Amino acid sequence: MTTTPVPTPTRGPYVPASVHLPEITVKAVILGIILAIVLAGANAYLGLFAGMTVSASIPAAVISMGVLRLFKTSNILENNIVQTCASAGESLAAGVIFTLPALILLGTWAQFNFFQTFLIGCFGGILGVLFTVPLRRALIVEQPLQFPEGMACAEVLETGEKGGAGVKFIAWAAIVAAAFKFSQTGLRLVAETAEGATYLFGRRTVAYFGSNLSPALLGVGYIVGLNIAVLVFLGGALNWLVAIPVLVWVHGAPAGTSATDFAGHLWSTQTRYIGVGAMVVGGLWALVKMRGSVFSGITSGMAAYRDLKEGRETDRLNHDMPMQWVLIAVVLSVIPLYFLYHFLIGRFDISITMAVIMVVGGFLFSAVSGYMTGLVGSSNNPVSGVTIATLLFAALIILGLFGHAGGHGAAATILIAGVVACAAAIAGDNLHDLKTGYLVGATPWKQQVMLIIGVLVSAVVMAPVLNLLLNAYGIGPATPQHPQSLTAPQATLMQSVAEGVFRGGLPWTMVVIGMIMAAGIIAFDVAQEKRGRSFRTPVLAVAIGIYLPFELSVPIFLGGIIAWLVQRAQHRIPHTSGEEAEQTRKEIEQRGLLIASGLMTGAALVGIGMAIPIVLSGRADVLAVFGVQDLVWPGVAILIVLLYGIYRASVPRTTRS
Repeated sequence: MTTTPVPTPTRGPYVPASVHLPEITVKAVILGIILAIVLAGANAYLGLFAGMTVSASIPAAVISMGVLRLFKTSNILENNIVQTCASAGESLAAGVIFTLPALILLGTWAQFNFFQTFLIGCFGGILGVLFTVPLRRALIVEQPLQFPEGMACAEVLETGEKGGAGVKFIAWAAIVAAAFKFSQTGLRLVAETAEGATYLFGRRTVAYFGSNLSPALLGVGYIVGLNIAVLVFLGGALNWLVAIPVLVWVHGAPAGTSATDFAGHLWSTQTRYIGVGAMVVGGLWALVKMRGSVFSGITSGMAAYRDLKEGRETDRLNHDMPMQWVLIAVVLSVIPLYFLYHFLIGRFDISITMAVIMVVGGFLFSAVSGYMTGLVGSSNNPVSGVTIATLLFAALIILGLFGHAGGHGAAATILIAGVVACAAAIAGDNLHDLKTGYLVGATPWKQQVMLIIGVLVSAVVMAPVLNLLLNAYGIGPATPQHPQSLTAPQATLMQSVAEGVFRGGLPWTMVVIGMIMAAGIIAFDVAQEKRGRSFRTPVLAVAIGIYLPFELSVPIFLGGIIAWLVQRAQHRIPHTSGEEAEQTRKEIEQRGLLIASGLMTGAALVGIGMAIPIVLSGRADVLAVFGVQDLVWPGVAILIVLLYGIYRASVPRTTRS
């Protein structure tokens, strides 16, 4: 069987380089700014409430198409500019809320200072945009990465522009996914997860299995293809079906704890760090492999700038922000962050060290984040894993050089991680937007400018929104004053990691195991490459599977299986049958992508939309008019029907086996 991922359609951009359409227009900028602010606020609450945010590129594209059609003239590149700006709000919110609330939990901050929060979010996000300028060529033009949301967003934009039969595939898939998602997060009739665990051999070990019932993850799995889907699933299986049972066997299970709760506890406090160790090694290896492409991106950017100054025409599809200005902007972004560090920590030597770690870590983990989201999508971007790796690096360096840094060690590492998390979150999102632009024919530098605008306006609203949530609900453990406090699970994890390094208690054994595993996976992948095998094992795909909850890996795997079955049907059509057979093959390829894009669109729209009543009411079950039932088996049945429906709708009857 073939295990190659679903290929990116081998065609030119939707809008050729020779065609110049308006992109950055007044109406596009205003709409993009409004959506960025709304999405930043909504995702700030969701992240503190549930520990995760939702991807906003596709919903923003759909909203943009609906709004801009009210004007006399609009085009696909304007819609692309709107979603590029708007998606920055969701990404920046993730970087901020996963880290800065830890300063509240540490007692370093009592409130979110506007100026300090703005500096970290703004310049951290801008660094994320700048660091991806040389990475665009490396990861989008020269690397065969899928960027699932980027491809899906391009399909949505192109289908909306062309109209015709393709619209119905996206529309019906989106309606079905939206209805299913609303029954889960809105009405709370259907469970979002089916999971269970049981003790075996007299509580000597545990057996766990679970699956998220998300239609969006089926779409992600379909787009990334079977190879990556298998690796993500194997990573999850190594953690939940091997590592956790072994730990229970060695240490035993405490009395009075359910198997499901204890497995989750071991994952969050122990085995998750295997994925962190694998990410560290995998990230360094990815940079080693990309070094030529990154250097080529920098030198070609310099050459393009020289051509522009000397009046030579530059292909607009390869026109990034001038590399000289990128380097200057990086320096100008670092300076205010250094002074912020010095103001908060009060020591020159620690502050300058923090700034250096921030720049090096920011570029490293922006590249890692971009590479990982290219594999499994921005919705599954493990920003918290990247941030933990940053915390470990920063904390160990500060501890080695300055000891406990006068009691400021934990806070210093959180401040570094805050900037890097914002940079990594924006980098992953930016590269998806640039992938969309690459497919639809956008001008890269214009998208990069709009990302910076989106970062700026989102950073402005972060402190007021966070202070509003802090004062209304509280952040962290429940108190008599705030009995339903926002738990901020990711920030709580960052706090425990930072304190664990300086006070002891981190599971270093797990981190080292992850590093050793990553080295073995890399060696196997190199051997596969030398043998010319189609099945490859990029280590970061496995690391993501280890780090993420197993429930997320299962629907991605199922989506990958459907993609493989659809590919088989496509290959059954004789390649010598003339124009009709070729048209059928293209139809199968496009249908599957459109349906997967529709599933992601519908679920994402409901995810964003549900943030509004949840924020206004402060209750996750605000629309549960029938009472919270969270029924599992109807969700499983619907997911199975969806899997069959994707295959049946993608493959014409005459080619089914």
